[in-house]
Amino acid sequence: MNVVGLSAFSHESACCLLRDGRLVAAAEEERFSRVKHDPRLPVSAFRWCLRRGGIGIMDVDCVAFYESPAKKRERQIWAGIPAGALPGFAFLDPGAPERAIREGLGFEGPILFFEHHLSHAGSAFFFSGFHDAALLTVDGVGEWATTTYGKGDGSGIELFEEVRFPHSLGLLYSTLTAYLGFEVNDGEYKVMGLAPYGEPRYLEEMRRLVSSGPEGQYRLSLDYFDFIRGSRMYSDALPRLFGQPPRQREAEITQFHRDVARSLQVVLEEILLEKARNLHQRTGLPDLCMAGGVALNVVANGRILREGPFERLFVQPAAGDSGGCLGAAALAHAQLTGERPGGPLPHVYLGPDWRTDEIAELLAATGLAAQDFRGREAELLEAVVDRLAAGKVVGWFHGALEMGPRALGARSLLADPRDPGMRDRLNRLVKKREAFRPFAPSVSKTTPRSTSISIIPRRSCWRPAR
Repeated sequence: MNVVGLSAFSHESACCLLRDGRLVAAAEEERFSRVKHDPRLPVSAFRWCLRRGGIGIMDVDCVAFYESPAKKRERQIWAGIPAGALPGFAFLDPGAPERAIREGLGFEGPILFFEHHLSHAGSAFFFSGFHDAALLTVDGVGEWATTTYGKGDGSGIELFEEVRFPHSLGLLYSTLTAYLGFEVNDGEYKVMGLAPYGEPRYLEEMRRLVSSGPEGQYRLSLDYFDFIRGSRMYSDALPRLFGQPPRQREAEITQFHRDVARSLQVVLEEILLEKARNLHQRTGLPDLCMAGGVALNVVANGRILREGPFERLFVQPAAGDSGGCLGAAALAHAQLTGERPGGPLPHVYLGPDWRTDEIAELLAATGLAAQDFRGREAELLEAVVDRLAAGKVVGWFHGALEMGPRALGARSLLADPRDPGMRDRLNRLVKKREAFRPFAPSVSKTTPRSTSISIIPRRSCWRPAR
């Protein structure tokens, strides 16, 4: 059975292919279109997934979509018509996604729709390798849910509690992201990276924005927010609360901004840790699976593992909306066959790759000067190391494209971390981004690359530097 999973029409569109429940291919549309966070129907990713699977459109048994368009439209109507909406309320048509899939992909077979947070939960649980596990999904908003709690057992998932829009930890983080002068749905990871440079001096103010409730619940103080019907994320009350105007994009980042980021991060961690403990009490299970955009906050995840009650943690590497296609496809397979799909995710090198001969032909056609190391891997590695030791930056293109927002050595920049000025040089001259932005360390492993995505046991959790 061939099941195609789709995430589309919000941000981070993506496609995957499951064959008999096994993940064959997955890729985000932005990797083909070169449009960051491309929300459009992932036509190019879809075509590539079929090529990787060696099948045609007639071989696809089912397409699975990662959210319920009708329920999403309910929430959008409740929130009000946004400024700049298309005339005739076409954007509110719940049938639009299905028509787009049929017209854009040429698919005439069955299409199954699964709720957004169920797709998130499925993307984590079914690929975790756990027989059963507690499930925690946290993001901005799906249809109505912003946080869900549940458990997975065999081929089934039960979500037994949810926090509903407009109360959202993801939207809290996005609102402060906007206040700090970064782009919503893109700059949240920058705020996480900025936080270690600050001190938690604004915890009192931050706790006025969100209050924890019983069991899995929490609430935002909506007087400080304007994302429901307004044209921006925060109301005028938010700058008054902190006593500082919003930072303009590209303006200087001051200690105030660092301290706000740190205070936000601390409060997020406190609430997530509290809710994880409650989830453990309710399920009694030793393992936890997490997904949703907030699950990309690795600092919070580390604290949940270190200080929380769970013995093991699995975070689906493409935890944001792009990874929803994995969960939708897995849910469709389980519904259609009654069998559990997925299995332990050994890696996320699931996208296109190119043979060295193809690359050589391309370089020859361009006339660019190139050194050919085919069949001489040891010499290639020596040449790369010599350049790194000389302070040069190496663009590393190797193997299949990784799925998700993290560079994992398939498409990466390499540099020598021993040079104290290397980070600033990379940020200023190569990446052309904020000076505080960190880079990931790379360490040698004795295990094969195919086992690089691992379940994290409590005892080996990496503790981020503060």
